[in-house]
Amino acid sequence: MRTSIISIVCLTAALGAAAPAAAADLTPVASFGDNPGALAMYEYVPDGLPAGRPVVVVLHGCTQTAADAVRAGWNTVADQLGFTVVYAEQSTANNPLRCFNWAGEYGDLANLTRGQGENASIMAMIDHALAAHDGDPARVYVTGFSAGGAFAAVMLATWPDRLAGGAILSGVPYRCATDVNGAYACQALSQHPERDLEPAAWATLVEQGSGGWTGPWPRVAIWHGSTDTTVDPAAARESMEQWTAVHGVTAAPEVETVGDASHEVYRVGGVPVVERWTVTGMGHAIVVGGADPDGGCTAAAAYYEDHGLCSTWRIARFWGLTGDDPVSGDGGGVGGGPDGGAGAGGDDDDGGVGGCGCGAGPRGGDAGVLLAVVTLLALRRSARRGRSCRSRSAAAR
Repeated sequence: MRTSIISIVCLTAALGAAAPAAAADLTPVASFGDNPGALAMYEYVPDGLPAGRPVVVVLHGCTQTAADAVRAGWNTVADQLGFTVVYAEQSTANNPLRCFNWAGEYGDLANLTRGQGENASIMAMIDHALAAHDGDPARVYVTGFSAGGAFAAVMLATWPDRLAGGAILSGVPYRCATDVNGAYACQALSQHPERDLEPAAWATLVEQGSGGWTGPWPRVAIWHGSTDTTVDPAAARESMEQWTAVHGVTAAPEVETVGDASHEVYRVGGVPVVERWTVTGMGHAIVVGGADPDGGCTAAAAYYEDHGLCSTWRIARFWGLTGDDPVSGDGGGVGGGPDGGAGAGGDDDDGGVGGCGCGAGPRGGDAGVLLAVVTLLALRRSARRGRSCRSRSAAAR
């Protein structure tokens, strides 16, 4: 839908914020292949990147752009570990608030259907990056925040054969909603028990979305703030249930407390396939932390909060990109487990790493979120009066 997706960033803060300096590092890619979703592509490629390196796709939130997503620090991590970063960018023509259309567009479900709409455009970007930089097709990952996190779930569900892992930050499960009203309900799951599906039902949605794929499945990291009032923290629980059911997890998780966060790791045959981080006291934000001993990061922007953890660095580690994977305990990249889980190859030659250089500052307040929601509703009414739904499709790949 064009107007009702997750209302992430306060409009006043978004319009008044300066673009991050790191935006200068982004290279626009005007032509990257089929683009039925009408998205824009940007990329960051470290100097001297050798062949056979991973590709990471980053998806921004509503009212944001690719330049805003740079603040999460993926470019700096790419410099340290050696991989290409692809940034997909939404347009106001597709969605007035620049939200990726994770719940479809007024009943048109092309974006949720493999090989169509926005997911097809993002896959074309991936194929272009792999070909242009001689990347490793077995090590492609996707991460996103809020609406971008919800669309990361779309990518993981519709292209599990092409993605080794993903991260859903403040997002919702795949096909939690397929219409406007459902999208609002998904953002307030605690108030809508009818949206609380059994794990097997969540898994079925992914299996259907994949076009009948039976595995291996991508490794999935889920991050959420315990006090998020924009997207109910219950969404993280449902995402966990969706992906642990897909992987066939039967064992109880390993649980630890890391700083302000609760960390759960779900394994199959000893291999970690899903992790969930719940950051105590964090709202609708990406968590950063200059004091994180595993790789600190800081930032100066709304919707980043410092809780002593650098989510960007820890996601890269969970995927196996750092070459010292303490979650799996194997010390050098993670291979597929007995369930056939997609694995990231070892990166033992990547050497040491420093801080990830993301950056955070004050986040928007409740009044800002309310403004975004009010404006969202106004845009929705305007769109229904003056816009017609545009159907987009492309042949399944």
